[in-house]
Amino acid sequence: MRRLSILAVALMTSPVLFTSCRQEAEKETIVKEVEVEKQVKSPEEADEREGILERTAKKVDNEVNKEIDEEIEKIGDDN
Repeated sequence: MRRLSILAVALMTSPVLFTSCRQEAEKETIVKEVEVEKQVKSPEEADEREGILERTAKKVDNEVNKEIDEEIEKIGDDN
């Protein structure tokens, strides 16, 4: 029993003996922000930058605006 208790104490204290007490060096991370400006050369490139939802919304807006303009012309000028 005495040997077992000595073995248990040795196993409990061994991790303490093998760990280092030194502090680890702190690493510093530097993040740099860079702004990039790109000029769009053609309307096709501008369309490529937009998603399908934006392009579809523009087409729908144009159609709705045409219909509104037609209705306004039908009503005429009230003055």
